[in-house]
Amino acid sequence: MEEVKVVYALIKNLHNQILMVHNHEGHWSLPGGKVEAHETLMEATIREVSEETGYIVEVGKLLAVNETKFKVRNHHALFFTFEAQIIGGVEEIVLPDEISHIEWAPIDIANVRMPYYRGGIDKLYQHHALYHDEGLL
Repeated sequence: MEEVKVVYALIKNLHNQILMVHNHEGHWSLPGGKVEAHETLMEATIREVSEETGYIVEVGKLLAVNETKFKVRNHHALFFTFEAQIIGGVEEIVLPDEISHIEWAPIDIANVRMPYYRGGIDKLYQHHALYHDEGLL
C-alpha cells in the first residue's frame, strides 16, 4: 500500500462557524489535500487552503491525526488536521475543477458532514499534539 499524507485546516470565524469546501467527488471537508514530496505538513496546509479557498492562513496547533486504509485505491492515508487563522486573501474558488462550493457552516452542521472527528469539532480544540518541523537533517 502506498502511504499518502493529507492535511486539513480547521478555520473558525467570529460567529463560531467552520470553513468547509464541497469537492467534485461529492463530499464536504475542511480545506486541505495531499502533501507533495517536497513539502512539510504546514507548507502543504498553507498551499492547499490557498488553492481551495483563496485565503492565506497561518497554521497553528496540530489538533488531530487520523488514518485509514483505502482498499480500492491501495492507499494507507494519514490525515493531519491543524488549527489555522486567516491572515489574508479573498474567498474564491481558485480550482473550480476540484471545489464546487465554499461555505461557513455552523459547528453542528460541520459535525454531521464530518463524522470522522469522533466527539465533534469542539473536542478537537480541547487537546492538541506537539508538532515540530525538524528541517532537513
